Amino acid sequence: MMNTIGNENYQVSDIMICAMARLIHNGENVFHGVSSHMPMLAVMLAKALHAPEAVYLNIPGGVDPKPKNLEKYTSAGAELFQQAAAIFPLAEVFDLSMRGRLDVAFLSGIQFDKTGNVNASVIGDYHKPKVRMPGGAGSAVLIPTAKRAIIWRTKHDKRTFVEKVDFVTTRGNIDRIVTPLCIFKYENGELLLDTIHPTSNLQEVIDNTCFEVKYRSIEFTPLPSKEELTILRRIDPKNYRNIEF
Repeated sequence: MMNTIGNENYQVSDIMICAMARLIHNGENVFHGVSSHMPMLAVMLAKALHAPEAVYLNIPGGVDPKPKNLEKYTSAGAELFQQAAAIFPLAEVFDLSMRGRLDVAFLSGIQFDKTGNVNASVIGDYHKPKVRMPGGAGSAVLIPTAKRAIIWRTKHDKRTFVEKVDFVTTRGNIDRIVTPLCIFKYENGELLLDTIHPTSNLQEVIDNTCFEVKYRSIEFTPLPSKEELTILRRIDPKNYRNIEF
């Protein structure tokens, strides 16, 4: 979806990716899982701008890759070995996290509730589910053990942000949840509204969230700068960042 604000056109994906990139600090070890185009671009964007010494880790195992052909990549393909500084297998990422050395893990889920529980396992009763999903996989290990777990989700509705998740795949230790409408921050055991995207508003967030939306003040997510948009469009010329919408 394209939104015109001022003289610039913004996609919601642009706002989400730039917001995620700003959460990455220079020198941090950062990981994303499979089917993670938006976090992948967020890491690349952060490294191109304010965090050149961040260490980029991924499912295939290429450390700090520099893909030659940016028009043909996935978030878990062989391109992430191109010009890599080293090879770091996935099992070592889990070990790194459990030793307290993984600074950021970008992960996702299907349901979230106000206390930060994450469901990536089933919809409905666990023994007779309506839908059975992939399950915890890396999330069950990395969300509790990474220094900061940053969640992204391309849907924000009452089926996603529920009063109580159908199944607790993992819980706690969530730093932020980035959605097409806003960013939630996990603080003192509950989700608080951190910022609202300029393409949305408080009422839209409330209308699409089952639990009470709490906040200290109404703040808006900064729009992508011209520099951020220029680099983002260069590293993603075919607009793969919208593949999840």
